[in-house]
Amino acid sequence: MKIKPLADRVVVKMVEAEETTKSGIILTASAQEKPQVAEVLEVGPGGIVDGKEVKMSVKPGDRVITSKYSGTEIKLDGTEYIIVKQSDILAIVE
Repeated sequence: MKIKPLADRVVVKMVEAEETTKSGIILTASAQEKPQVAEVLEVGPGGIVDGKEVKMSVKPGDRVITSKYSGTEIKLDGTEYIIVKQSDILAIVE
């Protein structure tokens, strides 16, 4: 099954959080921060949203930073995805 977002929506999959610190300390699951870096999987067509023209500036394969508690979490075929508005994407990671 495939997810096709509408308007200015973007389907992302969160990148796994680091399990160890830079100095090599292993973190427990409760000590790990919720990841904010995600990979873009699908992008909506953009268009007119709330009376304004929206051009999509991200593309599939981009790694992005999203707002911490934004989007709608869904689970499909055992994989978790998040659908966010493009305005909830803060930056593209290069």
